[in-house]
Amino acid sequence: MRLSEQQLQDSTEYLKSKGFENPEIGIVLGTGLGQLVDAIEDPITAHYSQIPFFPLATVEFHSGKLIYGTIEGKKVVVMEGRFHLYEGYDFVDVTYPIRIMHRLGISKLFVSNAAGAVNLDFKKGDIMLIEDHINLQGGSPLAFSNVAEFGDRFVDLSEPYDPGMRNKLITIAEREKISLKKGVYAAVIGPQLETKAEYRMLKTIGSDAVGMSTVPEVIVANHLRLPIVAVSVLTDECDPDHLEPVDIQEIIRIANETEPKMIKLFTELIKEL
Repeated sequence: MRLSEQQLQDSTEYLKSKGFENPEIGIVLGTGLGQLVDAIEDPITAHYSQIPFFPLATVEFHSGKLIYGTIEGKKVVVMEGRFHLYEGYDFVDVTYPIRIMHRLGISKLFVSNAAGAVNLDFKKGDIMLIEDHINLQGGSPLAFSNVAEFGDRFVDLSEPYDPGMRNKLITIAEREKISLKKGVYAAVIGPQLETKAEYRMLKTIGSDAVGMSTVPEVIVANHLRLPIVAVSVLTDECDPDHLEPVDIQEIIRIANETEPKMIKLFTELIKEL
């Protein structure tokens, strides 16, 4: 893996030429969580296929476009469709859009994902504020030869998720009467779902939810000294003693039903920043 300064410049200049000027907040939308784009005023869209050196989303329910506009008076750039290791991409590909959004000017990053509830006190349809994570993806988006050209090689992750934005979201959730769980997110490669034994292992090592994304983006955001807040929409319950076959369409349905609460949290946080 290697990252090219020229590629980053070409991608950024293309988006600036389309009107992506000085966004304040970047937002990454997870599986089944695309309704937030309806809140964007005066949107400008760039499909991933049009952006130089951008990967292409291959998952059928990830639409694959970058959208620039305004939410609650703030300029935002939104990734509708993210990239995953299970699509065959490497860590540099998966996190490339984070570096581009940073170069466009964002100073805050919001991330959402759909995840399975490992903590059996959590139920499908809950939202979990990610307080910490466990990287089980077998690699790092900073493990490439010329990483020092783009920031520190050895990045501190003692507090990967911004405490200030986390506290604001907790306050907003209380005010809006939205139940907001808090916990640890474990990232695996996928795309297969976990076995009963793997769910037991995930619980034993301290995870509350499991998914196939987010952690690479968070690591790169910390590499860029970019404050980040992340939430998981919990779409299934991972009880190894009562495990049922997973229905992906059911996961998408739960994500769609829960998303309005997530949108409320994000839009209120944008308003307060």
